[in-house]
Amino acid sequence: MALEDAKTQIDDAFRREDPRGLSYENAFAGATSFLRRKYTRDLTGIDLAVTGVPFDQAVTNRTGARFGPRAIREASTLQPYDPPYGWGYDPMSEFAIADYGDLAFDYAKVWEFPEALQAHIAGILARDVGTLVLGGDHFVTLPILRAHVDKYGPLALIQFDAHSDTWVDDDMERVDHGTFVYKAVKLGLIDVERSVQIGIRTSCEDHCGIHVIDAPEVHRIGPAAVAEKVRGIVGDALAYLTFDIDCLDPAFAPGTGTPVWGGLSSAQAAAILRGLAGVRLTGGDVVEVSPPFDHGGITAVAGAHVAVEIACLWGWTRR
Repeated sequence: MALEDAKTQIDDAFRREDPRGLSYENAFAGATSFLRRKYTRDLTGIDLAVTGVPFDQAVTNRTGARFGPRAIREASTLQPYDPPYGWGYDPMSEFAIADYGDLAFDYAKVWEFPEALQAHIAGILARDVGTLVLGGDHFVTLPILRAHVDKYGPLALIQFDAHSDTWVDDDMERVDHGTFVYKAVKLGLIDVERSVQIGIRTSCEDHCGIHVIDAPEVHRIGPAAVAEKVRGIVGDALAYLTFDIDCLDPAFAPGTGTPVWGGLSSAQAAAILRGLAGVRLTGGDVVEVSPPFDHGGITAVAGAHVAVEIACLWGWTRR
C-alpha cells in the first residue's frame, strides 16, 4: 500500500481484511478505530487487543475521562501511515492488532463495574492476547491488574503519574481512582521491590515501598538516566505499565482531571518510554484523558502517542 491508496481506501475500521500493516485512508475521513485497526471481537490470530473503558466515577476535579477512549482513537488516525518514529520496527506490521471496542457496563450500577472490567480483560487474556487499554479514570487499572495477576502472578508496576495513588483506603469495595495503588499493594497484586512511579509531584506520606522517581529528579538527571534506573528496578520481572496523562505538565496535556504544574514534557515521556525497550510487559493502559477540557485536542494526541509507545514496548520482547 502507498499514499495513492487513499483514493480508494476508506473505513478500515470495518473493511480491512489483514490485521497487519499500515493504513492510508484520509486522516479526516472514515470510522475512527485505534490506528485504523479493525473493530472485532473475534480474537482468532490476534496478538494485541486495544479496548476502551469509558469510565469516570469520581475524579478529583474535572470529569470527562469517559470520553478519553473516543478522543484517543480519533487522535490516533494521524499515526497509521508510517512506523512509529525511532523504534526501528513497526508493530502494526509485525503484529496482528485489533480494536476490541469498549467495555459495556451499566453506568447506574457502579458497584458492578470492577467485576465487569476484570471479566472483560480476563476474556482477552484467556486467548493469550495482550491488552492495551484506553481509559477512563485511573481506578480502571485495579480490575485490569487483577485480571493480569490471575494469569501471570504478581507483577512489577511501572506507573507514570503526578500522584502516587497510595492514599490509605482499606475499604476494598470503594471505587476510587486515587487509592488503586494502595489497594494493589494490600491485595498482593504488585511486587513493590520491582515497581516504580515516575513523575510524581504531589505529597503523600507513604508510597507503600514503591520506588519513586519524582518529576524534579526526571528534570535533573534526564530521560536516559531515568529509563536506565527504571530498567534496573524492574529487572527481568513481568511488568504492567500504566500512564496517567497528568504525568505530563499541563502545557502538554491540559485535558485531564487533576492537572499539576512542573510535570514531564511530551519529549521527556517519549524518550523514557523508548528507553524502556526490553522490559517485559504483559500489557498497559493510558488513562484520564479528559477531552472536554482541551478543545485543541493536545491531550488526546499525547494519549494516542503514549498508547502507540506502549504497543511498541509490548511487542519489543515478542519480536
